[in-house]
Amino acid sequence: MSDPAEILPERFRAWFSARGWAPRPHQLDLLRIAGAGRSALLVAPTGAGKTLAGFLPSLVALSQRGPQKAAGLHTLYVSPLKALAVDIARNLDAPIAEMALPIRVETRTGDTPAHKRTRQISRPPDILLTTPEQLALLIAHREAAEFFSGLRCVVLDELHALVTSKRGDLLSLALARLHRLSPGLAAIGLSATVREPDELRKYLVPQGRLPPPPSAGEGGPRRGSGEGSDGAERGADLHEGLAKSGAVAPLSRPGLTAGPPSPAEGGGNAVPLMADFVTVAGGAKADLRMLDLGRTLPISGHTAWHSMPAIYELIKEHRTTLVFVNTRLQAEYTFQELWRLNEDALPIAIHHGSLDAQQRRRVEAAMAAGQLRAIVCTATLDLGIDWGDVDLVVNVGAPKGASRIMQRIGRANHRMDEPSKAYLVPGNRFEMLECQAALDAVEEAAQDTPDARQGALDVLAQHVLGMACADAFDPADLYDEIVSAAPYAWLTWESFEQVVDYVATGGYALRAYERFAKILRGPDGLWRVRDARTAQAYRMNVGTIVEAARVRVRLGRTLRGKPGTVLPKTGRVLGEIEDEFAETLTVGDTFLFAGETLRFEGLAEDECLVTRAPPGTDPAIPSYAGSKFPLSTFLAARVRALIADPFEWDRLPKQIGEYLVQQRRRSVLPGERDLLVETFPRGKRHYLTAFPFEGRLAHQTLGMLLTRRLERAGLRPLGFAANDYGIAIWTIRDVAERAALDPDFIADLFAVDMLGDDLEAWLDESAMMKRTFRQCAVIAGLIERHHPGQKKSGRQVTISTDLIYDVLRKHQPDHLLLRAARQDAATGLLDVRRLGMMLERIQGRIVHRSLDRVSPLSVSVMLEIGRERVYGEGADEILAEAEAELLQEALS
Repeated sequence: MSDPAEILPERFRAWFSARGWAPRPHQLDLLRIAGAGRSALLVAPTGAGKTLAGFLPSLVALSQRGPQKAAGLHTLYVSPLKALAVDIARNLDAPIAEMALPIRVETRTGDTPAHKRTRQISRPPDILLTTPEQLALLIAHREAAEFFSGLRCVVLDELHALVTSKRGDLLSLALARLHRLSPGLAAIGLSATVREPDELRKYLVPQGRLPPPPSAGEGGPRRGSGEGSDGAERGADLHEGLAKSGAVAPLSRPGLTAGPPSPAEGGGNAVPLMADFVTVAGGAKADLRMLDLGRTLPISGHTAWHSMPAIYELIKEHRTTLVFVNTRLQAEYTFQELWRLNEDALPIAIHHGSLDAQQRRRVEAAMAAGQLRAIVCTATLDLGIDWGDVDLVVNVGAPKGASRIMQRIGRANHRMDEPSKAYLVPGNRFEMLECQAALDAVEEAAQDTPDARQGALDVLAQHVLGMACADAFDPADLYDEIVSAAPYAWLTWESFEQVVDYVATGGYALRAYERFAKILRGPDGLWRVRDARTAQAYRMNVGTIVEAARVRVRLGRTLRGKPGTVLPKTGRVLGEIEDEFAETLTVGDTFLFAGETLRFEGLAEDECLVTRAPPGTDPAIPSYAGSKFPLSTFLAARVRALIADPFEWDRLPKQIGEYLVQQRRRSVLPGERDLLVETFPRGKRHYLTAFPFEGRLAHQTLGMLLTRRLERAGLRPLGFAANDYGIAIWTIRDVAERAALDPDFIADLFAVDMLGDDLEAWLDESAMMKRTFRQCAVIAGLIERHHPGQKKSGRQVTISTDLIYDVLRKHQPDHLLLRAARQDAATGLLDVRRLGMMLERIQGRIVHRSLDRVSPLSVSVMLEIGRERVYGEGADEILAEAEAELLQEALS
């Protein structure tokens, strides 16, 4: 390893020394790589100085920039969170001030005043910290080419959290634009948790040859044709002063993987397909434990109410504690319970996405100042805000994913060489299995971040309109630019033409309506935005985050003379249910709400219209009060392995081992790749339970499809319930009897072909597709939520999109947005891909047990039947009573 003196200027070496630090190898690696004009991905544990590593090349270059160099934007930092951008700005201020560097740093988020955003265009800072949405607005600005002409480096923080969503698609398109506007641009990705680093390495660099920067009149400044912009020259000039200090010298050490040579290094016109890869080994092992209360946990329930006194004691014993939960409702409940126990008047706060932004900022500032003893929070604080006083993380409920819990653990003791301390608090016995699987994964440093996604078409449509707002574009050049973004490398010219046609006309079925025409093609063959009003509407509606509104539940009145006719807006409002739950309902489904069994009659505008179900009706699909996150495929496989191997049970809490023994005596335990199906009578109903352990989304889809098959088989299913571990379906007729007559019946029931016609038929009937289409229509600009001086209500958006949805289904079923909506439905609420993998796995491995009563394992999913969305001890007491009754029945 070279001496830092060969790379770092004297004032930087002195700054490190004054703090008692030494630059880490990976920080020097990034300095060398960026100095050569190359892009890089840095994967390092929490506390390893990733952020400083990402900014160090820019700080060094800016400190040595000569006075002859024109001022302008040098480095762009993109964060998934506004709070993270603000926190980074605060942390950058210290080294800049202490070294007296001539560097100006500013933030640009949705909270930045309009006058400041305007000033930033004319007088850009040296370093700008922003979000994907603000970057999309910047590249769509008329002055974008000039604004980014001096850009040398872009830093993408928490990259793993960005690339798995539509925000990542939007960012990839913006990054492709930046690479085109600034040939030789170095992109640096920072990540603490990543399973497939090569996917992120591809994301950072162009995947094909980019067209030259647009010339004047085509989105570019008046500086020639753009042909003379030499990427090699720009790359070599990326950080003036680094070359003469040796920073661009080749470097080889364990943990560093180089990509193909860049143009700056004599690679000719070759474009690297992957960025360099820098990893940081080591780091203190986390002190992670499962909270042991010394008592038997319930089989169901997620509130962990029994653990609240112990959590409060942990808060008292530590300086600052982050208490993570998985849902906003659970955050509210946990905060109230801790506050009820707070006899010491400790300063405890709450932080989640539904709170007002100013309140969240106040909580963050108080935490940064060390004024709080605890914050109850959701995923809003998962990512890398550096609060050094946090010395404990408590995760209430099962973590649902290995990478997620590692990310959360890293919030405690934000230092690489000191262990992070954390407790997992299971809410029930099954969550103890999940927690043990997570403990094993953390011990092995195993990751389960999602697979790379294919770029969404609705996001691409938004981007195409944005590029027309920037200036006229040539479709061939824009296509080459778009397919250089890794998520869109799959895009065919025909698909691109369909996207452009949609932005220009709204599609074949809508082209008669002028308001859907956003861009026009001129005689020169270039596409331009239609008018200033369209450009303004784009700026007001940019982004991919569509706020998930809750829908009111209204009791409708039926007409006596017309059975089946329900009058909307006639009854009282019972309350609100979650959007995602309403999307799973079809007409005739029943569910519990407000203490009544209700029959779903349809979605009218932004309301869920219901009637009272007849007496004695069983609720078919209860609202699910569990985790927002489904159990990851990785942890699910580990949970199945723990259950299947009795030699592993000694490592489990005693109560779990005893529970599994009881199940084995009463029925059977499934093998690691098997599916256990149990059938049994109870009361006047017959039940089928199955245990795929594939997460609630896949199980809900499985339940919807199985009930259709059981209906066709004449078994008269009444409904189903699902959790992360299994599914229960209840019927009027006996499934076990049919299985005895037809030995292949159970196997046929779970055949892979259920994802064909059955899925298509259910989608056609489901209100979920309209909701999914609505989100795609908003993102793609078909429906605008915001207008100058006004905002469309959720009801207005619903009316508009529902009408268009019906028109397109009838007249253009292959419309771009219908395709996008079906893709979203399959990978979102339905989780069809995962369900398909499960169905393939269990073929020939289904174990059916016909029982005379419920088994211990089935008790867990039976407790989901009829559950109302309530929190607190009252709900847990009801569950405890039901659990005691079912267990007594199972073990008798």
